[in-house]
Amino acid sequence: MSDWIWQPTPEFATRTNVFRYMQRLGFNSYERDREAFLRISVEHLEEFWGDLAVELGVEWSQPFTKVLDTSRGVEWARWYSGGKLNIAANTLDRHARGPASGRMAIVSECEDGSRRELTFAELGREVTQVANALADLNLEPGDRVALVMPMVADAVTALYACFKLGLVPVLIFAGFGAGAIASRLENSGAKVIFTAEHLTRRGKQIPLLSKVQEAARACPAVQHIFCELPKGSDKPRPSLALDSEAHALMLYTSGTTGKPKGVVHTHAGALMQTAKEIYLAFDHQKNDRFFWLSDIGWMMGPWSIIGNHHFGGTVFLYDGAPDYPSPNRLWEILERDRITTFGVSPTAIRQLMRTSDPSRHDFSSLRLLGSTGEPWDEVSYRWFFEHIGGERCPIINISGGTEIIGCFLFPLPIQSLKPCTLGAPAPGMATEIKDGYLVCAKPAPSMTRGIWGDPERYLKTYWSRFPGYWDHGDWASVDEDGCWFLHGRADESMNVAGRKVGPAEVEDALMAHPAVSEAAVIGVPDEVKGEAIVAYAVLKPAAQPTEAELIAHIGDVLGAPFRPRAVLVVPDLPKTQSGKVVRRLLRQKYLGEPLGDLSTVANPASLHDRLQS
Repeated sequence: MSDWIWQPTPEFATRTNVFRYMQRLGFNSYERDREAFLRISVEHLEEFWGDLAVELGVEWSQPFTKVLDTSRGVEWARWYSGGKLNIAANTLDRHARGPASGRMAIVSECEDGSRRELTFAELGREVTQVANALADLNLEPGDRVALVMPMVADAVTALYACFKLGLVPVLIFAGFGAGAIASRLENSGAKVIFTAEHLTRRGKQIPLLSKVQEAARACPAVQHIFCELPKGSDKPRPSLALDSEAHALMLYTSGTTGKPKGVVHTHAGALMQTAKEIYLAFDHQKNDRFFWLSDIGWMMGPWSIIGNHHFGGTVFLYDGAPDYPSPNRLWEILERDRITTFGVSPTAIRQLMRTSDPSRHDFSSLRLLGSTGEPWDEVSYRWFFEHIGGERCPIINISGGTEIIGCFLFPLPIQSLKPCTLGAPAPGMATEIKDGYLVCAKPAPSMTRGIWGDPERYLKTYWSRFPGYWDHGDWASVDEDGCWFLHGRADESMNVAGRKVGPAEVEDALMAHPAVSEAAVIGVPDEVKGEAIVAYAVLKPAAQPTEAELIAHIGDVLGAPFRPRAVLVVPDLPKTQSGKVVRRLLRQKYLGEPLGDLSTVANPASLHDRLQS
């Protein structure tokens, strides 16, 4: 096991939100009492989540009378019963009219360099105008409104206008094809769509409106499509006071079958979880400028916006390719806009390691780094920590999912870190490991309230493997020092001659070879071993290792039993919009099976590459 890579100084740790909160609860040492704090947050779950609402400064139109109600079973837990609130009231209204009205809410930059900056007061006026326009469409609270938009300021305006009226935004990745958009529109029953004329990627305009119109033709529920935000009057419109369990937003996630699942989050649950994580994990401070490379259609988009705006923080949005027109585009943003918190996927870092030169840029404003989406390999993790964080910024590596709009695991900023670790269970999350699977033993406020239109699939997907436990489908481990690690999806782990190994472990071994920049592995049937490993490698420029050399290297790192059957060199790997490699499709392609739904794949052309022996 690697040595500790980062340890907080007393000066850093004692100024954090989490330590001040621990002190309020009676804990006096950030080193000795951290584990006790985490344990108490789970053992006294209701008390923790009730008290946290006070600590986070959540404003209620009507106070809740009961924190947790499991009378219908843990699978259908209800939170903050009797309470009324609205996400927009907490994230926008109180800042737009208060002392923070002049504070910057959004800095939005497009690929061509065009920018918009909106204070909370300015954002509040725009949201009011759009909400008033929507109110004239005879929509009812609970009606769905699809956002198929670029990651720009208008997406935030549309999001908050929906929240204000009790409408439910359905967030759909704008890069999907018409068929994928149509399936989500049809499933959600969206009545209104917000979109844009086009997307811009690598200097090229990609039609969006025409694609949305094509998708909408198959969805009779759609009544209105807005390419530009509609503007109503400036008449003040208070945010509707909604029940704590009122639906706030819908997101879509993929299952092993490839059929997308619509997950539903509530006003109380989504607000509490995102605010908790920005406050405790990312240690929000008044002058922070928060930038997570994301999309409004991926969980991290609304997560960043809601969580930071709850505290009146500034969110930086970027819409475009991360390495255009220069491989240093992201590093230029960090320097110029004095970003304090920067989050990115390991895949993006692996790509930028090959092409960019961060040494010419000043990252002194950075305080914390973030990552999510997939397991790290140690080489990339260390590069991010050293070259971007300057060996002084902890990497808050988080893992949870779209289904909980938050995290089961994350390091607290008072915690020492090893490379690639996810720290420990998040406060208030009863995260455990059962038979190697990452599970949650108790409900949490932000768990989805089912799968839209399919309650049986919800129960089967998340609650059937271990009755009474939420099964998240990841393979996890804890080392001798209590550091937690993820090793990929548990349903993709491999059993080679009776020896269980996760794909991430083999991928790490392959990527330790100096010629390899990206890797993915799958398990395939084997007559002798039961299952054999097949690996895919994307090479660094000009590298030309032989297949035998790469196979031998993995054997040297992991041992002879884990030598792969083959290592196939490919120019690219199929990935989701959030940067996750889709191993399921690699396996199906290798075995010559039908690929099925490719709507979640960002680069389907990669599946035409040499993916078979």
